[in-house]
Amino acid sequence: MPERFLIDGGRPLRGRVQISGSKNSAVAVIPAALMLDGCCVIENVPDISDVRVLVEVLKKLGATAEYKDRNTIGIDPAGVVSHTADYEMVSRLRASYYLIGSLLARFGKAEVEFPGGCDFGFRPIDQHIKGFKAMGADIEVKGGLIRAGTTNGKLKGAQIYLDVVSVGATINLMLAAVKAQGMTIIENAAKEPHVVDTANFLNAMGADIKGAGTDTIKIRGVEKLPAGTAHCIIPDMIETGTFMIAAAATNGDVTAESVIPKHMDSLTAKLREMNINVVEGDDWIRVAGFAGEEKCLSKVSIKTLPYPGFPTDLHPQMTVLLCGVEGLSTITENIWDLRFQYVDELKRMGAKVRVEGRMAFVEGITPLSGANVRAVDLRAGASMVIAGLVASGPTFVHNASYIDRGYEDFEKKLKALGADISRLE
Repeated sequence: MPERFLIDGGRPLRGRVQISGSKNSAVAVIPAALMLDGCCVIENVPDISDVRVLVEVLKKLGATAEYKDRNTIGIDPAGVVSHTADYEMVSRLRASYYLIGSLLARFGKAEVEFPGGCDFGFRPIDQHIKGFKAMGADIEVKGGLIRAGTTNGKLKGAQIYLDVVSVGATINLMLAAVKAQGMTIIENAAKEPHVVDTANFLNAMGADIKGAGTDTIKIRGVEKLPAGTAHCIIPDMIETGTFMIAAAATNGDVTAESVIPKHMDSLTAKLREMNINVVEGDDWIRVAGFAGEEKCLSKVSIKTLPYPGFPTDLHPQMTVLLCGVEGLSTITENIWDLRFQYVDELKRMGAKVRVEGRMAFVEGITPLSGANVRAVDLRAGASMVIAGLVASGPTFVHNASYIDRGYEDFEKKLKALGADISRLE
């Protein structure tokens, strides 16, 4: 039987929690290391299953990748001679599509199986393909295999306008452009913090990237990336948000440490709008119960949007919090088609949530009761754990492996905050 969590709810979370490195940043930076002409060290890497699988993919390609400690990896790509990624491992990761951009930059060709990962809707890579073609690559997608190649082994700089804001396409095209001939300009680019972190990593290794974090990124191609330096992954904003929401949902008092408060502005604003006390420091955020004299939460409306808007990866967790808010709150999902798959699981615990198209209507106050539920994807799994922390009676959250894909030591961190949670083998 797959692993599951057993949670006995009703306890407020209290204490301090150390936030790990960003999953979304690490799974972009690690493939980027394939493009280097020297060694690098990547620090603050989260110890999660997605990262461990990706490290094994690099080894299969011929790279030397060694853990110096639990959260530090040294990578030497000198031995990489294959441009074909391992099918079995790639099929387990959504971020494996970054291998296309990095292998194209290194070899001028790439063969990568169509990426896997969580299933919450149609997630095309048409913007990636459009950009690669603009840079002179021939692309063939057949039988789930993506083949990309160039006539002379070199991509050429191009001006690329993304039809939709896409984090994956922005990073992938940025990777491919680093060693392309001439200037590449990506317009309508994603602004997410992990886009900036990936650009900072590449620039530290010798790339010439300007404008990351804005809607126009300019990359002047270079011949070599000498590397030979270290890069520290930024804190995980989604893990930070998950603990902030868990603290609010349990009416606890939790300080998330080693964070970048600016990254959390959209969530912080909503929590304060709900009458939740949020205090910020230079590198910490404290969520400590209700604000003001009114000891109740206020209903809100939320719309998920690309950064700096409200992140889709915090949508399921927020739904759990809204179950404890009097009145009718709404969540509009503007990113993924099937993000609401978790709602049926939440209803098993007594939640009153109605989905119409891209909107969910959450009716509170709804007491949640423990039940057997499953994680249908990574962030939905985190929301089921939060629901278990709030519910009366025991909750079993099945498919714990989904949660392990993106959260380092999730149950251990929750235990340290006072949660009654255990992992059942």
